[in-house]
Amino acid sequence: METEAVTDFVYAHIPEIILLIGGLIALLIVYAYIKDGASMKYKTSMAIGVMFGVLMIFLSVSSYADWEMFVAVVIAVMGFTLVIRPFRDVHFAVIGALLIMVLVYIFLGGLTGTELSFIAEGWPRIIAAFAVGAVAYMIMSFVEALIKLFGKLFNWWPFLLILALICIVESIFMFMGYGSLYDFVTGGQ
Repeated sequence: METEAVTDFVYAHIPEIILLIGGLIALLIVYAYIKDGASMKYKTSMAIGVMFGVLMIFLSVSSYADWEMFVAVVIAVMGFTLVIRPFRDVHFAVIGALLIMVLVYIFLGGLTGTELSFIAEGWPRIIAAFAVGAVAYMIMSFVEALIKLFGKLFNWWPFLLILALICIVESIFMFMGYGSLYDFVTGGQ
């Protein structure tokens, strides 16, 4: 009976719990970064942040219709912030473009014996795969630059601290029945 009450409580307060935990993890990351940005505590807190950030993003995407828009946006932004932090300097565009080049090269090999067999072997196949990979790289590089821009802004520790405090205050307001922080600031309009 007691387990059922706890389950009902958690299910009824998922956004508040997510906001509170995400805010506390972000505070831990800020604290560990300020204390020693190369410490194991900082790296561990970032790893926990990535795992919980993925959960936050998943829940905000799958449950946003049941939540207030401000709450869903704050959860999604905090989730993105926690996930992107350790990957700020990784160049995914090169890895993605190489993967696409290999896949296009393999796909073009399957066109042997068709009207497009001239592109299925030799230099045309290599050039076509390279061209598609180059276009994919340009697109992914642009997207990567945008993600890094937002990632650097969101992971600047003063911004992360403010976002963590917003999450914690939002969850407290929701637990206490005051609605959203947005409603409190705008007067419920």
